[in-house]
Amino acid sequence: MKTSSDLQILLRNIDRRGYPAYKDTKGSYGFGNYMLSIDHVQGDPFASPSKVSIHIEGKTAGFPEEYYKTKERRVALQDYLLRLFRSEVDKYNFKAKGSGKSGLMSVSRPGQEVLERTACEIDPKSGKLAVRLEVGFPANGRTICSSELIKILFDFLPKCVQDVLFYRKLNGSEVEKIIFLADDREYIRNRLEEMGLVAFVANGSVLPRESGVSDRPMKNSVLFRSPESMEVEMDLPHKGRVKGMGIRKGITLIVGGGYHGKSTLLKALELGVYNHIAGDGREYVVTVSDAVKIRAEDGRCVKNDDISMFVNNLPNGKETKSFYTEDASGSTSQAANVIEAMESGTSLLLIDEDTCATNFMVRDELMQRVVHREKEPITPFIERARYLYEKKGISCIVVAGSSGSYFSIADWIVQMDNYVPMEITSLAKAEAEKYPPLSVPEKEPDEPDYRRAPRAGKGGRDNGGHMQRNMGRGGRGGHGDNRDNRVKIKSMGKEGVSLNKENVNLHYVEQIADSEQVTALGYLLAYAENHMFNGKDSMQEIVGKLMKLMEQKGLASVVPGDYLPSGLALPRKQEIFACFNRYRAMNL
Repeated sequence: MKTSSDLQILLRNIDRRGYPAYKDTKGSYGFGNYMLSIDHVQGDPFASPSKVSIHIEGKTAGFPEEYYKTKERRVALQDYLLRLFRSEVDKYNFKAKGSGKSGLMSVSRPGQEVLERTACEIDPKSGKLAVRLEVGFPANGRTICSSELIKILFDFLPKCVQDVLFYRKLNGSEVEKIIFLADDREYIRNRLEEMGLVAFVANGSVLPRESGVSDRPMKNSVLFRSPESMEVEMDLPHKGRVKGMGIRKGITLIVGGGYHGKSTLLKALELGVYNHIAGDGREYVVTVSDAVKIRAEDGRCVKNDDISMFVNNLPNGKETKSFYTEDASGSTSQAANVIEAMESGTSLLLIDEDTCATNFMVRDELMQRVVHREKEPITPFIERARYLYEKKGISCIVVAGSSGSYFSIADWIVQMDNYVPMEITSLAKAEAEKYPPLSVPEKEPDEPDYRRAPRAGKGGRDNGGHMQRNMGRGGRGGHGDNRDNRVKIKSMGKEGVSLNKENVNLHYVEQIADSEQVTALGYLLAYAENHMFNGKDSMQEIVGKLMKLMEQKGLASVVPGDYLPSGLALPRKQEIFACFNRYRAMNL
Protein backbone atom coordinates (compact mmCIF):
# COMPACT_ATOMS: atom_id res chain seq x y z
CA MET A 1 0.00 0.00 0.00
CA LYS A 2 1.22 3.49 -0.82
CA THR A 3 1.80 6.11 1.85
CA SER A 4 0.38 9.58 2.38
CA SER A 5 3.77 10.97 1.25
CA ASP A 6 3.37 9.16 -2.08
CA LEU A 7 -0.02 10.79 -2.54
CA GLN A 8 1.31 14.25 -1.71
CA ILE A 9 4.16 13.89 -4.18
CA LEU A 10 1.74 12.70 -6.85
CA LEU A 11 -0.57 15.63 -6.27
CA ARG A 12 2.26 18.16 -6.53
CA ASN A 13 3.44 16.53 -9.75
CA ILE A 14 0.04 16.83 -11.45
CA ASP A 15 -0.64 20.41 -10.31
CA ARG A 16 -1.92 22.63 -13.15
CA ARG A 17 -2.30 19.72 -15.51
CA GLY A 18 -5.59 18.84 -17.23
CA TYR A 19 -8.31 17.53 -14.92
CA PRO A 20 -8.13 13.89 -16.19
CA ALA A 21 -4.69 13.59 -14.53
CA TYR A 22 -6.54 13.31 -11.19
CA LYS A 23 -7.36 9.73 -12.25
CA ASP A 24 -3.80 8.79 -11.28
CA THR A 25 -4.68 9.32 -7.61
CA LYS A 26 -7.06 6.36 -7.49
CA GLY A 27 -5.87 3.84 -4.90
CA SER A 28 -5.21 3.37 -1.18
CA TYR A 29 -2.80 5.36 1.00
CA GLY A 30 -1.66 4.86 4.58
CA PHE A 31 -2.22 7.86 6.85
CA GLY A 32 -0.77 6.44 10.04
CA ASN A 33 -3.68 5.08 12.05
CA TYR A 34 -6.10 5.00 9.12
CA MET A 35 -6.17 4.28 5.40
CA LEU A 36 -7.50 6.71 2.82
CA SER A 37 -8.96 5.12 -0.30
CA ILE A 38 -9.74 7.18 -3.40
CA ASP A 39 -12.32 4.86 -4.93
CA HIS A 40 -13.57 6.83 -7.92
CA VAL A 41 -12.35 10.09 -9.45
CA GLN A 42 -14.78 12.42 -11.15
CA GLY A 43 -14.05 13.19 -14.78
CA ASP A 44 -14.77 16.90 -14.55
CA PRO A 45 -15.01 19.53 -11.77
CA PHE A 46 -18.70 19.95 -12.62
CA ALA A 47 -19.47 16.21 -12.55
CA SER A 48 -20.63 14.06 -9.65
CA PRO A 49 -17.98 14.36 -6.89
CA SER A 50 -15.19 11.83 -6.34
CA LYS A 51 -15.78 8.91 -3.97
CA VAL A 52 -13.45 8.64 -0.99
CA SER A 53 -13.47 6.24 1.96
CA ILE A 54 -11.73 5.98 5.33
CA HIS A 55 -10.76 2.58 6.75
CA ILE A 56 -9.62 1.93 10.32
CA GLU A 57 -8.67 -1.42 11.79
CA GLY A 58 -10.88 -2.58 14.66
CA LYS A 59 -8.15 -2.60 17.28
CA THR A 60 -7.04 0.86 16.23
CA ALA A 61 -10.56 2.34 16.31
CA GLY A 62 -10.85 0.84 19.77
CA PHE A 63 -14.59 0.46 20.18
CA PRO A 64 -15.56 -2.19 22.75
CA GLU A 65 -16.37 -5.48 21.07
CA GLU A 66 -19.73 -5.74 22.82
CA TYR A 67 -20.80 -2.48 21.13
CA TYR A 68 -20.92 -3.98 17.65
CA LYS A 69 -21.48 -7.72 18.01
CA THR A 70 -25.29 -7.51 17.76
CA LYS A 71 -26.96 -5.88 14.78
CA GLU A 72 -29.05 -3.46 16.85
CA ARG A 73 -26.03 -2.13 18.76
CA ARG A 74 -23.86 -2.00 15.65
CA VAL A 75 -26.40 -0.01 13.61
CA ALA A 76 -26.92 2.41 16.50
CA LEU A 77 -23.16 2.94 16.85
CA GLN A 78 -22.71 3.39 13.10
CA ASP A 79 -25.50 5.96 13.06
CA TYR A 80 -24.00 7.87 15.99
CA LEU A 81 -20.53 7.99 14.43
CA LEU A 82 -21.94 9.07 11.06
CA ARG A 83 -23.81 11.98 12.65
CA LEU A 84 -20.68 13.11 14.50
CA PHE A 85 -18.56 12.78 11.38
CA ARG A 86 -21.14 14.68 9.35
CA SER A 87 -21.12 17.62 11.77
CA GLU A 88 -17.31 17.79 11.57
CA VAL A 89 -17.20 17.57 7.78
CA ASP A 90 -19.78 20.35 7.48
CA LYS A 91 -17.27 22.73 9.06
CA TYR A 92 -14.93 22.34 6.08
CA ASN A 93 -17.42 22.09 3.22
CA PHE A 94 -16.26 24.34 0.33
CA LYS A 95 -13.39 25.75 2.44
CA ALA A 96 -11.14 24.65 -0.43
CA LYS A 97 -11.78 26.83 -3.48
CA GLY A 98 -12.19 26.24 -7.19
CA SER A 99 -14.73 25.89 -9.97
CA GLY A 100 -17.77 23.62 -10.11
CA LYS A 101 -17.95 21.23 -7.16
CA SER A 102 -14.40 22.02 -6.06
CA GLY A 103 -14.06 21.83 -2.28
CA LEU A 104 -17.31 20.01 -1.68
CA MET A 105 -17.16 17.54 1.23
CA SER A 106 -20.39 15.59 1.52
CA VAL A 107 -21.50 12.82 3.86
CA SER A 108 -24.91 11.20 4.21
CA ARG A 109 -27.31 13.35 6.22
CA PRO A 110 -29.47 11.03 8.38
CA GLY A 111 -32.95 12.08 9.45
CA GLN A 112 -34.67 11.14 12.72
CA GLU A 113 -34.59 7.41 11.99
CA VAL A 114 -31.67 5.11 12.80
CA LEU A 115 -30.98 3.19 9.59
CA GLU A 116 -28.26 0.85 8.39
CA ARG A 117 -26.27 2.85 5.82
CA THR A 118 -23.27 2.29 3.58
CA ALA A 119 -21.88 5.68 4.66
CA CYS A 120 -20.62 4.14 7.90
CA GLU A 121 -20.09 0.44 8.47
CA ILE A 122 -18.49 -1.61 11.21
CA ASP A 123 -17.49 -5.19 10.54
CA PRO A 124 -19.25 -7.32 13.21
CA LYS A 125 -16.35 -9.78 13.39
CA SER A 126 -13.28 -7.54 13.39
CA GLY A 127 -14.66 -4.14 14.34
CA LYS A 128 -13.05 -2.62 11.24
CA LEU A 129 -14.60 0.76 10.52
CA ALA A 130 -15.33 2.18 7.05
CA VAL A 131 -16.69 5.68 6.40
CA ARG A 132 -17.58 6.81 2.89
CA LEU A 133 -17.98 10.35 1.58
CA GLU A 134 -17.85 12.46 -1.56
CA VAL A 135 -15.20 15.08 -2.27
CA GLY A 136 -15.12 17.61 -5.09
CA PHE A 137 -11.53 17.56 -6.35
CA PRO A 138 -10.56 21.24 -6.83
CA ALA A 139 -9.74 22.87 -10.15
CA ASN A 140 -9.43 26.29 -11.72
CA GLY A 141 -11.62 25.91 -14.76
CA ARG A 142 -10.61 22.42 -15.82
CA THR A 143 -7.04 22.70 -14.61
CA ILE A 144 -5.98 20.77 -11.52
CA CYS A 145 -5.47 22.82 -8.36
CA SER A 146 -3.74 20.21 -6.21
CA SER A 147 -2.81 22.62 -3.40
CA GLU A 148 -6.51 22.90 -2.53
CA LEU A 149 -6.97 19.11 -2.60
CA ILE A 150 -3.94 18.79 -0.32
CA LYS A 151 -5.79 21.03 2.15
CA ILE A 152 -8.76 18.68 2.06
CA LEU A 153 -6.90 15.37 2.28
CA PHE A 154 -4.05 16.39 4.58
CA ASP A 155 -5.67 19.00 6.81
CA PHE A 156 -9.47 19.05 6.84
CA LEU A 157 -10.22 15.34 6.51
CA PRO A 158 -7.59 14.11 9.03
CA LYS A 159 -9.01 16.51 11.61
CA CYS A 160 -12.49 15.05 11.11
CA VAL A 161 -11.18 11.48 11.29
CA GLN A 162 -9.04 11.95 14.38
CA ASP A 163 -11.73 13.78 16.36
CA VAL A 164 -14.60 11.37 15.72
CA LEU A 165 -13.65 7.88 14.57
CA PHE A 166 -11.54 6.71 17.51
CA TYR A 167 -13.21 5.59 20.71
CA ARG A 168 -10.59 7.19 22.94
CA LYS A 169 -11.50 10.63 21.55
CA LEU A 170 -15.21 10.28 22.31
CA ASN A 171 -17.24 10.74 25.47
CA GLY A 172 -17.59 7.15 26.64
CA SER A 173 -20.75 7.80 28.64
CA GLU A 174 -22.46 9.34 25.58
CA VAL A 175 -21.57 6.32 23.45
CA GLU A 176 -22.87 4.06 26.20
CA LYS A 177 -26.21 5.92 26.21
CA ILE A 178 -26.60 5.24 22.48
CA ILE A 179 -25.90 1.54 23.01
CA PHE A 180 -28.25 1.32 25.99
CA LEU A 181 -31.06 3.04 24.07
CA ALA A 182 -30.65 0.47 21.29
CA ASP A 183 -30.88 -2.32 23.88
CA ASP A 184 -34.05 -0.89 25.43
CA ARG A 185 -35.82 -0.46 22.11
CA GLU A 186 -34.94 -3.97 21.02
CA TYR A 187 -36.24 -5.27 24.35
CA ILE A 188 -39.60 -3.57 23.72
CA ARG A 189 -39.76 -4.90 20.16
CA ASN A 190 -39.07 -8.44 21.36
CA ARG A 191 -41.68 -8.16 24.12
CA LEU A 192 -44.54 -7.14 21.84
CA GLU A 193 -45.33 -10.68 20.69
CA GLU A 194 -45.28 -12.31 24.12
CA MET A 195 -47.47 -9.51 25.53
CA GLY A 196 -49.96 -9.88 22.67
CA LEU A 197 -49.26 -6.38 21.39
CA VAL A 198 -48.71 -4.90 17.94
CA ALA A 199 -47.44 -1.52 19.18
CA PHE A 200 -46.30 0.37 22.27
CA VAL A 201 -46.32 4.15 22.83
CA ALA A 202 -44.52 5.26 25.98
CA ASN A 203 -46.01 7.89 28.25
CA GLY A 204 -44.24 11.20 27.75
CA SER A 205 -43.60 10.62 24.05
CA VAL A 206 -43.71 13.64 21.74
CA LEU A 207 -45.70 12.64 18.65
CA PRO A 208 -46.44 15.95 16.83
CA ARG A 209 -43.77 17.11 14.41
CA GLU A 210 -42.37 20.63 13.99
CA SER A 211 -44.01 21.21 10.60
CA GLY A 212 -45.03 19.51 7.37
CA VAL A 213 -41.46 19.81 6.09
CA SER A 214 -39.63 19.09 9.36
CA ASP A 215 -39.66 15.75 11.15
CA ARG A 216 -38.22 17.18 14.36
CA PRO A 217 -40.38 17.14 17.50
CA MET A 218 -42.76 20.05 18.02
CA LYS A 219 -41.79 22.26 20.94
CA ASN A 220 -44.25 22.67 23.80
CA SER A 221 -46.53 19.98 22.40
CA VAL A 222 -48.87 17.79 24.44
CA LEU A 223 -47.02 14.79 25.85
CA PHE A 224 -48.57 11.41 25.17
CA ARG A 225 -50.42 9.75 28.04
CA SER A 226 -51.96 6.30 27.81
CA PRO A 227 -55.56 5.60 28.83
CA GLU A 228 -55.46 3.71 32.12
CA SER A 229 -57.32 0.72 30.65
CA MET A 230 -54.71 0.27 27.90
CA GLU A 231 -51.63 1.05 29.97
CA VAL A 232 -48.90 -1.59 30.18
CA GLU A 233 -45.51 -1.47 31.80
CA MET A 234 -42.14 -2.93 30.94
CA ASP A 235 -38.89 -3.16 32.86
CA LEU A 236 -36.25 -2.14 30.33
CA PRO A 237 -32.66 -3.37 30.74
CA HIS A 238 -31.24 0.13 31.23
CA LYS A 239 -33.97 2.77 31.52
CA GLY A 240 -35.91 0.66 34.01
CA ARG A 241 -39.68 0.71 34.31
CA VAL A 242 -41.63 2.49 31.59
CA LYS A 243 -45.38 2.74 31.14
CA GLY A 244 -47.35 3.44 28.02
CA MET A 245 -50.21 2.47 25.75
CA GLY A 246 -50.10 -1.10 24.56
CA ILE A 247 -52.14 -1.67 21.40
CA ARG A 248 -53.26 -5.27 21.45
CA LYS A 249 -53.63 -7.64 18.55
CA GLY A 250 -56.99 -7.42 16.83
CA ILE A 251 -58.87 -4.45 15.41
CA THR A 252 -58.21 -1.05 16.98
CA LEU A 253 -60.18 2.01 15.93
CA ILE A 254 -58.86 5.54 16.47
CA VAL A 255 -61.55 8.24 16.34
CA GLY A 256 -61.94 11.89 17.23
CA GLY A 257 -62.54 15.32 15.82
CA GLY A 258 -60.40 16.98 13.18
CA TYR A 259 -56.97 18.23 14.32
CA HIS A 260 -57.13 16.28 17.58
CA GLY A 261 -54.20 13.96 16.80
CA LYS A 262 -55.63 10.85 15.13
CA SER A 263 -53.36 10.94 12.09
CA THR A 264 -50.43 12.12 14.22
CA LEU A 265 -50.70 8.98 16.34
CA LEU A 266 -51.01 6.79 13.25
CA LYS A 267 -47.98 8.45 11.64
CA ALA A 268 -45.92 7.72 14.75
CA LEU A 269 -47.03 4.09 14.58
CA GLU A 270 -46.15 3.91 10.86
CA LEU A 271 -42.59 5.00 11.58
CA GLY A 272 -42.42 2.96 14.78
CA VAL A 273 -41.10 0.14 12.58
CA TYR A 274 -37.79 2.07 12.77
CA ASN A 275 -35.72 3.17 15.74
CA HIS A 276 -35.37 6.91 16.36
CA ILE A 277 -32.53 9.01 17.69
CA ALA A 278 -32.38 10.27 21.27
CA GLY A 279 -34.37 13.48 21.64
CA ASP A 280 -36.76 12.68 18.79
CA GLY A 281 -39.68 12.18 21.17
CA ARG A 282 -40.56 8.82 19.59
CA GLU A 283 -37.65 6.83 21.00
CA TYR A 284 -40.05 4.46 22.76
CA VAL A 285 -42.75 4.29 20.10
CA VAL A 286 -42.34 0.75 18.79
CA THR A 287 -44.49 -1.04 16.21
CA VAL A 288 -44.13 -4.60 14.94
CA SER A 289 -41.43 -4.41 12.30
CA ASP A 290 -43.57 -5.79 9.45
CA ALA A 291 -46.46 -3.28 9.77
CA VAL A 292 -47.70 -1.82 6.47
CA LYS A 293 -49.58 1.44 5.85
CA ILE A 294 -52.44 0.88 3.40
CA ARG A 295 -54.06 3.55 1.23
CA ALA A 296 -55.72 4.11 -2.11
CA GLU A 297 -53.32 4.79 -4.97
CA ASP A 298 -55.21 5.88 -8.06
CA GLY A 299 -53.30 5.30 -11.29
CA ARG A 300 -50.78 2.72 -10.07
CA CYS A 301 -50.04 -0.35 -12.12
CA VAL A 302 -51.17 -3.71 -10.74
CA LYS A 303 -49.38 -6.79 -12.03
CA ASN A 304 -51.61 -9.89 -11.89
CA ASP A 305 -52.57 -9.62 -8.22
CA ASP A 306 -55.26 -11.93 -6.87
CA ILE A 307 -57.67 -9.32 -5.50
CA SER A 308 -60.69 -11.66 -5.52
CA MET A 309 -60.91 -11.40 -1.73
CA PHE A 310 -62.24 -7.87 -2.27
CA VAL A 311 -63.29 -7.56 -5.92
CA ASN A 312 -65.31 -10.05 -7.97
CA ASN A 313 -67.78 -10.24 -10.86
CA LEU A 314 -66.74 -7.06 -12.61
CA PRO A 315 -69.32 -5.98 -15.25
CA ASN A 316 -66.76 -6.25 -18.06
CA GLY A 317 -65.87 -9.78 -17.02
CA LYS A 318 -62.32 -8.80 -16.14
CA GLU A 319 -60.37 -11.42 -14.20
CA THR A 320 -59.73 -10.53 -10.53
CA LYS A 321 -57.84 -13.67 -9.48
CA SER A 322 -55.07 -12.40 -11.73
CA PHE A 323 -55.92 -8.71 -11.95
CA TYR A 324 -53.86 -6.57 -14.30
CA THR A 325 -54.18 -2.86 -15.00
CA GLU A 326 -51.91 0.03 -15.88
CA ASP A 327 -54.29 2.52 -14.25
CA ALA A 328 -55.94 1.19 -11.09
CA SER A 329 -58.91 2.91 -9.48
CA GLY A 330 -58.95 3.90 -5.83
CA SER A 331 -60.69 0.71 -4.75
CA THR A 332 -58.74 -1.76 -6.91
CA SER A 333 -55.43 -0.13 -5.98
CA GLN A 334 -56.25 -0.38 -2.29
CA ALA A 335 -57.33 -3.99 -2.70
CA ALA A 336 -54.01 -4.72 -4.42
CA ASN A 337 -52.11 -2.93 -1.65
CA VAL A 338 -53.75 -5.13 1.00
CA ILE A 339 -53.03 -8.34 -0.93
CA GLU A 340 -49.41 -7.30 -1.57
CA ALA A 341 -48.98 -6.46 2.14
CA MET A 342 -50.23 -9.96 2.95
CA GLU A 343 -47.80 -11.36 0.38
CA SER A 344 -44.96 -9.52 2.14
CA GLY A 345 -45.78 -11.23 5.43
CA THR A 346 -47.32 -8.35 7.37
CA SER A 347 -49.01 -8.90 10.73
CA LEU A 348 -50.43 -5.36 11.03
CA LEU A 349 -52.25 -3.05 8.60
CA LEU A 350 -52.35 0.70 9.33
CA ILE A 351 -55.21 2.58 7.67
CA ASP A 352 -56.33 6.22 7.67
CA GLU A 353 -59.75 6.80 6.11
CA ASP A 354 -58.58 10.19 4.80
CA THR A 355 -56.36 8.43 2.24
CA CYS A 356 -58.69 5.54 1.43
CA ALA A 357 -61.27 4.79 -1.23
CA THR A 358 -64.63 5.13 0.56
CA ASN A 359 -66.29 2.31 -1.38
CA PHE A 360 -63.43 -0.01 -0.47
CA MET A 361 -63.66 0.74 3.25
CA VAL A 362 -67.41 0.51 3.92
CA ARG A 363 -70.94 0.31 2.48
CA ASP A 364 -73.48 1.58 4.96
CA GLU A 365 -76.77 -0.19 5.67
CA LEU A 366 -78.85 2.14 3.50
CA MET A 367 -76.58 1.68 0.50
CA GLN A 368 -76.76 -2.11 0.95
CA ARG A 369 -80.57 -1.89 0.81
CA VAL A 370 -80.61 0.25 -2.32
CA VAL A 371 -77.76 -1.51 -4.19
CA HIS A 372 -77.96 -5.20 -3.36
CA ARG A 373 -74.83 -7.22 -2.66
CA GLU A 374 -75.06 -9.21 -5.88
CA LYS A 375 -74.93 -5.95 -7.83
CA GLU A 376 -71.81 -4.70 -6.07
CA PRO A 377 -68.48 -6.28 -7.14
CA ILE A 378 -66.57 -4.82 -4.17
CA THR A 379 -66.54 -6.56 -0.80
CA PRO A 380 -65.47 -3.70 1.50
CA PHE A 381 -62.63 -4.02 3.95
CA ILE A 382 -64.98 -3.78 6.94
CA GLU A 383 -66.44 -7.15 5.91
CA ARG A 384 -63.01 -8.80 5.72
CA ALA A 385 -61.23 -7.24 8.72
CA ARG A 386 -62.33 -9.87 11.24
CA TYR A 387 -61.50 -12.68 8.82
CA LEU A 388 -58.01 -11.23 8.33
CA TYR A 389 -57.40 -11.21 12.07
CA GLU A 390 -59.12 -14.43 13.13
CA LYS A 391 -58.01 -16.59 10.19
CA LYS A 392 -54.79 -14.93 8.98
CA GLY A 393 -53.48 -13.34 12.20
CA ILE A 394 -53.35 -9.87 10.65
CA SER A 395 -54.37 -7.06 12.99
CA CYS A 396 -55.35 -3.60 11.85
CA ILE A 397 -55.40 -0.08 13.26
CA VAL A 398 -57.94 2.14 11.53
CA VAL A 399 -58.28 5.92 11.86
CA ALA A 400 -61.87 7.03 11.29
CA GLY A 401 -63.34 10.49 11.69
CA SER A 402 -66.60 10.39 9.73
CA SER A 403 -68.02 6.86 9.79
CA GLY A 404 -69.00 4.88 12.88
CA SER A 405 -69.48 1.65 10.98
CA TYR A 406 -66.26 0.16 12.35
CA PHE A 407 -67.47 0.45 15.96
CA SER A 408 -69.26 -2.89 15.69
CA ILE A 409 -66.18 -4.89 14.63
CA ALA A 410 -63.48 -3.12 16.68
CA ASP A 411 -61.88 -4.76 19.71
CA TRP A 412 -60.59 -1.46 21.06
CA ILE A 413 -61.77 2.07 20.34
CA VAL A 414 -59.60 5.06 21.21
CA GLN A 415 -60.78 8.65 21.00
CA MET A 416 -58.15 11.36 20.55
CA ASP A 417 -59.09 14.57 22.36
CA ASN A 418 -56.56 17.39 21.98
CA TYR A 419 -53.79 14.80 21.43
CA VAL A 420 -54.79 12.87 24.56
CA PRO A 421 -56.13 9.32 23.95
CA MET A 422 -59.22 8.04 25.80
CA GLU A 423 -60.44 4.45 25.61
CA ILE A 424 -64.19 4.53 24.80
CA THR A 425 -64.86 0.96 23.67
CA SER A 426 -67.88 0.27 25.92
CA LEU A 427 -69.53 3.62 25.17
CA ALA A 428 -69.07 3.29 21.41
CA LYS A 429 -70.26 -0.34 21.38
CA ALA A 430 -73.42 0.62 23.29
CA GLU A 431 -74.20 3.32 20.76
CA ALA A 432 -73.48 0.97 17.86
CA GLU A 433 -76.12 -1.47 19.12
CA LYS A 434 -78.81 1.11 18.31
CA TYR A 435 -78.04 0.77 14.61
CA PRO A 436 -78.67 -2.16 12.23
CA PRO A 437 -75.95 -4.81 12.50
CA LEU A 438 -73.27 -5.15 9.86
CA SER A 439 -73.96 -7.64 7.10
CA VAL A 440 -70.98 -9.95 6.51
CA PRO A 441 -70.66 -12.45 3.62
CA GLU A 442 -71.37 -16.00 4.77
CA LYS A 443 -68.70 -17.58 2.58
CA GLU A 444 -65.06 -17.13 3.46
CA PRO A 445 -62.81 -15.91 0.64
CA ASP A 446 -60.32 -18.16 -1.08
CA GLU A 447 -56.67 -17.94 -0.08
CA PRO A 448 -54.94 -15.36 -2.33
CA ASP A 449 -52.64 -16.85 -4.95
CA TYR A 450 -49.07 -15.58 -4.53
CA ARG A 451 -47.48 -17.64 -7.28
CA ARG A 452 -46.69 -14.71 -9.58
CA ALA A 453 -43.27 -15.35 -11.16
CA PRO A 454 -41.60 -12.17 -12.53
CA ARG A 455 -39.61 -12.22 -15.76
CA ALA A 456 -37.02 -9.64 -16.74
CA GLY A 457 -38.52 -6.64 -18.49
CA LYS A 458 -37.04 -4.34 -21.09
CA GLY A 459 -34.50 -2.94 -18.61
CA GLY A 460 -33.06 -6.22 -17.38
CA ARG A 461 -31.42 -7.99 -20.30
CA ASP A 462 -30.03 -6.98 -23.65
CA ASN A 463 -31.43 -8.43 -26.85
CA GLY A 464 -28.93 -11.28 -26.76
CA GLY A 465 -30.13 -12.43 -23.34
CA HIS A 466 -26.95 -11.39 -21.54
CA MET A 467 -27.17 -10.00 -18.05
CA GLN A 468 -26.33 -6.32 -17.77
CA ARG A 469 -23.93 -5.37 -15.00
CA ASN A 470 -23.52 -1.64 -15.45
CA MET A 471 -24.94 0.93 -13.09
CA GLY A 472 -25.14 4.64 -13.66
CA ARG A 473 -25.66 7.41 -11.11
CA GLY A 474 -23.54 6.12 -8.26
CA GLY A 475 -22.84 2.57 -9.35
CA ARG A 476 -19.67 0.78 -8.40
CA GLY A 477 -17.91 1.47 -11.67
CA GLY A 478 -16.90 -0.98 -14.37
CA HIS A 479 -18.46 -1.61 -17.75
CA GLY A 480 -20.52 -4.64 -18.65
CA ASP A 481 -21.04 -6.51 -21.84
CA ASN A 482 -23.17 -3.89 -23.53
CA ARG A 483 -22.34 -0.28 -22.74
CA ASP A 484 -25.22 1.07 -24.83
CA ASN A 485 -27.80 -0.92 -22.83
CA ARG A 486 -26.36 -0.59 -19.32
CA VAL A 487 -28.78 -0.17 -16.40
CA LYS A 488 -28.92 3.45 -15.29
CA ILE A 489 -30.36 4.14 -11.87
CA LYS A 490 -31.61 7.55 -10.83
CA SER A 491 -33.43 8.25 -7.58
CA MET A 492 -35.85 11.15 -7.14
CA GLY A 493 -35.74 11.73 -3.40
CA LYS A 494 -38.41 9.67 -1.67
CA GLU A 495 -40.73 10.03 -4.65
CA GLY A 496 -39.37 7.21 -6.76
CA VAL A 497 -36.54 5.69 -8.75
CA SER A 498 -35.95 5.05 -12.44
CA LEU A 499 -34.20 2.19 -14.22
CA ASN A 500 -33.20 3.08 -17.75
CA LYS A 501 -35.80 5.90 -17.67
CA GLU A 502 -38.55 3.51 -16.53
CA ASN A 503 -39.96 5.32 -13.49
CA VAL A 504 -41.12 3.50 -10.36
CA ASN A 505 -43.50 5.79 -8.48
CA LEU A 506 -43.02 5.36 -4.71
CA HIS A 507 -44.77 8.57 -3.64
CA TYR A 508 -47.53 6.69 -1.82
CA VAL A 509 -45.26 4.13 -0.15
CA GLU A 510 -45.44 6.15 3.03
CA GLN A 511 -43.12 4.16 5.29
CA ILE A 512 -40.04 4.96 3.23
CA ALA A 513 -38.12 7.10 5.70
CA ASP A 514 -35.12 8.25 3.67
CA SER A 515 -34.19 8.92 0.04
CA GLU A 516 -31.17 6.63 0.48
CA GLN A 517 -33.58 3.72 0.92
CA VAL A 518 -35.05 4.60 -2.48
CA THR A 519 -31.61 4.53 -4.09
CA ALA A 520 -31.00 1.13 -2.52
CA LEU A 521 -34.36 -0.08 -3.86
CA GLY A 522 -33.17 0.89 -7.34
CA TYR A 523 -30.09 -1.32 -6.98
CA LEU A 524 -32.15 -4.17 -5.54
CA LEU A 525 -34.63 -3.98 -8.40
CA ALA A 526 -31.85 -3.88 -11.01
CA TYR A 527 -30.09 -6.83 -9.37
CA ALA A 528 -33.30 -8.87 -9.14
CA GLU A 529 -34.20 -8.17 -12.75
CA ASN A 530 -30.74 -9.14 -13.96
CA HIS A 531 -30.29 -12.23 -11.80
CA MET A 532 -33.62 -13.40 -10.32
CA PHE A 533 -36.57 -12.52 -12.58
CA ASN A 534 -36.52 -15.87 -14.35
CA GLY A 535 -40.24 -16.60 -14.74
CA LYS A 536 -39.98 -19.50 -12.27
CA ASP A 537 -39.42 -18.08 -8.78
CA SER A 538 -42.34 -16.30 -7.11
CA MET A 539 -42.11 -12.76 -5.83
CA GLN A 540 -41.96 -14.11 -2.27
CA GLU A 541 -39.07 -16.43 -3.16
CA ILE A 542 -37.15 -13.65 -4.93
CA VAL A 543 -37.49 -11.15 -2.08
CA GLY A 544 -36.63 -13.89 0.42
CA LYS A 545 -33.40 -14.65 -1.46
CA LEU A 546 -32.53 -10.94 -1.60
CA MET A 547 -33.05 -10.53 2.14
CA LYS A 548 -30.86 -13.55 2.86
CA LEU A 549 -28.16 -12.27 0.50
CA MET A 550 -28.08 -8.85 2.19
CA GLU A 551 -28.11 -10.41 5.63
CA GLN A 552 -24.98 -12.38 4.74
CA LYS A 553 -23.09 -9.85 2.60
CA GLY A 554 -24.81 -6.48 3.05
CA LEU A 555 -25.89 -4.04 0.35
CA ALA A 556 -22.53 -4.51 -1.36
CA SER A 557 -23.85 -7.84 -2.63
CA VAL A 558 -26.32 -6.16 -5.00
CA VAL A 559 -24.20 -3.22 -6.18
CA PRO A 560 -21.88 -4.00 -9.13
CA GLY A 561 -18.43 -2.54 -9.74
CA ASP A 562 -15.36 -1.89 -7.67
CA TYR A 563 -16.58 0.53 -5.01
CA LEU A 564 -19.62 0.85 -2.74
CA PRO A 565 -21.59 4.14 -2.94
CA SER A 566 -21.96 6.11 0.27
CA GLY A 567 -25.62 7.04 -0.20
CA LEU A 568 -27.50 3.79 0.42
CA ALA A 569 -29.73 2.86 3.35
CA LEU A 570 -31.27 -0.55 3.95
CA PRO A 571 -35.02 -0.73 3.19
CA ARG A 572 -37.44 -3.13 4.83
CA LYS A 573 -38.68 -6.25 3.09
CA GLN A 574 -42.10 -4.62 2.78
CA GLU A 575 -40.72 -1.69 0.77
CA ILE A 576 -38.84 -4.08 -1.53
CA PHE A 577 -42.16 -5.77 -2.34
CA ALA A 578 -43.78 -2.35 -2.85
CA CYS A 579 -41.04 -1.21 -5.24
CA PHE A 580 -41.08 -4.40 -7.32
CA ASN A 581 -44.88 -4.36 -7.54
CA ARG A 582 -44.85 -0.81 -8.96
CA TYR A 583 -42.28 -1.54 -11.67
CA ARG A 584 -44.28 -1.23 -14.88
CA ALA A 585 -41.58 -2.86 -17.04
CA MET A 586 -41.72 -6.11 -15.07
CA ASN A 587 -43.26 -9.03 -16.94
CA LEU A 588 -45.64 -11.25 -15.01
